Amino acid sequence: MSARSASVPSVLFLRLALSPIAGLLVFAGFPPRPFWFLAPIGLALLTLVLTDFGRGGLRVRSGFGYGYLAGLGFLLPLLPWIGEFVGAVPWLALSAVEALFIGAFGALAVLVARLPWAPLWIAAVWSLTEWLRSSVPFGGFPWGRLAFGQSEGWLLPLAALGGAPLLSFAVALTGAGLAFVVIAILRDKQGQRREQGGKLVGAAAAALVASVVALLVPWLSAPDSRSGTVTVAAIQGSVPRLGLDFNAQRKQVLDNHVAKTLELAAEVDAGRVPQPDLVVWPENSSDIDPLRNEDAAVDISRASESIGAPILVGAVLVNDTVLPNGRHTTTNSVLVWNGEDGPAERHDKKIIQPFGEYLPYRDFFSNFSSYADRAGNFVPGHGDGVVHAAGIPVGIATCYEVAFDRAFQQSVDAGAQILAVPTNNATFGDTEMTYQQLAMSKVRAVEHGRAVVVAATSGVSAIIGPDGTTIDETELFVPAALVSELPLRTETTIASRLGSIPEVFLCICAAGAIAAAIIRPRRTKTPTDRV
Repeated sequence: MSARSASVPSVLFLRLALSPIAGLLVFAGFPPRPFWFLAPIGLALLTLVLTDFGRGGLRVRSGFGYGYLAGLGFLLPLLPWIGEFVGAVPWLALSAVEALFIGAFGALAVLVARLPWAPLWIAAVWSLTEWLRSSVPFGGFPWGRLAFGQSEGWLLPLAALGGAPLLSFAVALTGAGLAFVVIAILRDKQGQRREQGGKLVGAAAAALVASVVALLVPWLSAPDSRSGTVTVAAIQGSVPRLGLDFNAQRKQVLDNHVAKTLELAAEVDAGRVPQPDLVVWPENSSDIDPLRNEDAAVDISRASESIGAPILVGAVLVNDTVLPNGRHTTTNSVLVWNGEDGPAERHDKKIIQPFGEYLPYRDFFSNFSSYADRAGNFVPGHGDGVVHAAGIPVGIATCYEVAFDRAFQQSVDAGAQILAVPTNNATFGDTEMTYQQLAMSKVRAVEHGRAVVVAATSGVSAIIGPDGTTIDETELFVPAALVSELPLRTETTIASRLGSIPEVFLCICAAGAIAAAIIRPRRTKTPTDRV
């Protein structure tokens, strides 16, 4: 047996070991940990595996396998909150399905790594597969996009130029550039120094370009333009208990938010807290339909009158439509409640969560878990995601919606001057989910140059400035009220004006690179492809 053939098992084992480690590094770069820089390092390690440390020759199917292992290493520790109260099967199944997209990245990265300027095309391929993961199946699952791990990182300003897609691309480009820096150094042998020197410079440029642009963005941005300010309060009433049955005592959840609002009103009357112009309650703060239940309506009106401001009330509304199972459809809504005048405009959640708020193919999936019968019968709403309260256009993205680019994009296009994220994290317990979602709100603030108010039933609620900084936040599971004066913005960022164009452009670049790699003859032939 030759030395080369003897080393094949050890090299294979090394790749099998490094792939999930790469995924773990990407996971470690996500909140609540402040190690955002680990995400590009994880992508660099995965790129080294997929390029066989610069030697090339991997089969495309092998790239899929290594990418899939990295996907599991990333998503399994990222998503355990999915199964917090329903068991491990949904968590494992979702992670396994979503890892397929990272497997596809691995396969395509093997292809485009053969092209000149490989880091650029590898990053574009990541953008393509991230778009696919955010789109299909059942409307996609954008959780865990690279952009959402950068809420505390120096690349964050790029969101103002091209939104979450450009930010994800920048992380992937930095990682791929770092990988090719390592490759150039490893291949810098005596007879190759001149050639590798040029490649080293190119790779280093790829690794640094996103950071350089991100550092320049604040200097290149247009001057801060305000159309006034608004004082906003976010109410966190907390819940009687966590889990799927958090709303079994629905009246208690409503009472908690009424009581906390009345406490805030007393503080305002005493002059200890500024008078809010607008109050934001969380998603599910009234799971008793206040349009049908007079007691709930009276309680909410009392709270609004006491605080002297309209309240954005997260409510579950029962529709007239009756399903074959005898249940009514429902909408997850945010109502503008104006004191004794009651409800005015409303936002019905447009992007509803499959397997939670509704169950696709209910009969089929009911065979796998008894919890399937507990999935809701929610239907999506329509509209532009803007409601007017106290004369202010407020953009609403309810909980899950904040993960999708189009939610706040539509709101800002419709004139939203401030953004709100009413959310309910009580169904996921004491997990990292709430911090992951909070990071998305910070990215959206920078993306659209708007202050964001996050109101959560059990935490973390937060007030976020247009630059993504946290102005104030609550602790978990502690009733609280946050009050801050925030800027109203009418000017839009470059990202808001471009909308989906950056993502479309990156996907087209990736498709072109894939096509070029397929039709481009390989310069050298190897006796056998490496596994």
